[in-house]
Amino acid sequence: MSDPNRKTVLVVGASGRSGGYVAAELARRDIIVRALVRNEAAARAARKNGALEIVDGDLRDAGSLDGALMGVHGVYHVGPPFVADEPALGIAMVDAAKRAGIGKFVFSSVIHPANGLANHASKLPVEEALLRSGLDYTILYPATLFQNIAPAWQAVVRNGIFAEPFSNTVRLARVDYRDVAEVAAEALTGDRLAYGSFELAADGMHNRIEIAALMSALLGRAIEPVELSFEAWAAIAKPPFEGDALAQLARVFESYTEFGSAGNSLTLRAILGQEPRTLRQYFEELAAIDPELLPQA
Repeated sequence: MSDPNRKTVLVVGASGRSGGYVAAELARRDIIVRALVRNEAAARAARKNGALEIVDGDLRDAGSLDGALMGVHGVYHVGPPFVADEPALGIAMVDAAKRAGIGKFVFSSVIHPANGLANHASKLPVEEALLRSGLDYTILYPATLFQNIAPAWQAVVRNGIFAEPFSNTVRLARVDYRDVAEVAAEALTGDRLAYGSFELAADGMHNRIEIAALMSALLGRAIEPVELSFEAWAAIAKPPFEGDALAQLARVFESYTEFGSAGNSLTLRAILGQEPRTLRQYFEELAAIDPELLPQA
């Protein structure tokens, strides 16, 4: 099991994107990452992301959480997207952390949890549970992720079109989740961010016209910004949701068109002690990757 001289952090979602970046950053800092997984495929992905310990567990099974938290210093929790019982799952992890006497708890919430969107509001009961828990907590409010663009990159390069299902002119705050992962890792390994709640966004709020111009400059040819209907976009992107979950995703994009999603980089810059990663830098990385290795829309 764990080396008594090294801290162990339980990472929820270590096999996925957000938790995967946190697992990798913690491993880079010589923290033992324990991944909570439900199957062998997730275990393989978590190990690839830096997890040294794998525990079978289910957020809906309190007993499995108690076992997973034995000997753990901290917890990173991000809820599964668009599930009806997301608040209950987060509260269950908070309760288990209390029972285990966990030293640090980092919750990856979402920017503007009170903006009226159901999937954003689902974070609020978890935040309330944390505030009342007595745990040493840190709450993160990441903006829309740079990484959401990666699945469309092949189509951008192939077709010269960057399409999303909301207005071309709306401005969104965005962030590279690797920067968020650095903040999470600092919160789990030190005291500077204890009991804080932090909005995390990169510099600038670009609309799709400006993003397409960045892509054009980088690729050396014109990239057209396109606004698709949600139905047309979903037919191409094939998001892994259906029913009410898919309807919630559609409402997110409707909200973007109606209100945008604002944020600024002050907090992230202050925590990192340097400039956050930029959208241009992210596109440069995508352009350097073999297109066949990228996720597809």
